[in-house]
Amino acid sequence: MIRTAFFQDKEYFPLEALRSWFLESKRSFPWRDSPTPYRVWVSEVMLQQTRAEVVVPYFLKWMERFPTLQDLAQARESDVVQLWEGLGYYSRARNLLAGARVITEIFGGEIPNDLALLSSIKGIGSYTANAILAFAFKQKNPAVDGNVLRVMSRLFAIEESIDRMNTRREITGLCESLLPDQDPQVIAESFIELGARICKKQPLCEQCPLRSFCTAYRQGTMEQYPVRNTRAAISRLFRAVVIVLYKDQVLMTKREEKEIMAGLYEFPYYQLPKEDCCDIEKITHLVQKDYGETLYFVSSLPSQKQAFTRYRVTLFPHVFYTKYSLPNSYTLAELSSLPSSSGHRRIKETFLVEYHKSLEKDGKLFWR
Repeated sequence: MIRTAFFQDKEYFPLEALRSWFLESKRSFPWRDSPTPYRVWVSEVMLQQTRAEVVVPYFLKWMERFPTLQDLAQARESDVVQLWEGLGYYSRARNLLAGARVITEIFGGEIPNDLALLSSIKGIGSYTANAILAFAFKQKNPAVDGNVLRVMSRLFAIEESIDRMNTRREITGLCESLLPDQDPQVIAESFIELGARICKKQPLCEQCPLRSFCTAYRQGTMEQYPVRNTRAAISRLFRAVVIVLYKDQVLMTKREEKEIMAGLYEFPYYQLPKEDCCDIEKITHLVQKDYGETLYFVSSLPSQKQAFTRYRVTLFPHVFYTKYSLPNSYTLAELSSLPSSSGHRRIKETFLVEYHKSLEKDGKLFWR
């Protein structure tokens, strides 16, 4: 198997070349400057499903607002989710909050340096636990993310799917056997950096410090790895979003706890065929049916894109005005503070700009 083939060549593995490459060319990130257990934990959760360059400003804002684990544990969930707005996968923010409270109540506010204890905390999975132990506590723990799976798959031309748990265990074992006793965290992070910058989907093999050892490079089969199971096809959805305005109040709905994007606020919408999402007559009929005959169409706003799990959504926003107040309405001043998914957040921003531009000096709307 993979492990047997590896141990035959282990002494020839260019570990020092990898270490030198990393120390000379690693990217500068705020969580690397001071890798405390709390900072590593927050950064690793943010980095799930999100590029490092995107994470940086969110991480800095987070540390300014919640500089310690104790600050986070005492925070309100709404404040935590709002600060996370734009990163997506909002359960990550809630799990950070829940985890901080568990650590405060059970572990006296100290993040444990034990794999079993770390893994018992809600929201801390195997990778995150190993990353905390490796980067914060400098322990000999392999941190195997998607980047590392890709690197190892190519180095050893692993034919088994990395979606299989047995394959992941095998790769984790390979990584662990490579970690030196001294400064193991450097090599652990080197593999992640290599996958993120060099051994990408379209690899930059000529820049790779491990190319002399790489089986896929020697065989010219880099793009065949890693092997993956067949994934569910991307589904495209189209939604007519309605912004129902009464004086300075706007109707918003809140996602239920067990729904995707639970706890986030969004404008009401209708999932329709694409061609119907801009059919004002049809949308007006739907809105009046749900919210009353006194609504009338005001204007349309630019469409917005949104993506989550296997869905790619196009949002078509339309503004309606009503003569009567509706329940679940919020003032324009409150609107910006309500946490929303990326698509609805951009609609809010566009709407507020257009709303204020459209007011005459006497405060009447003139846009149509």
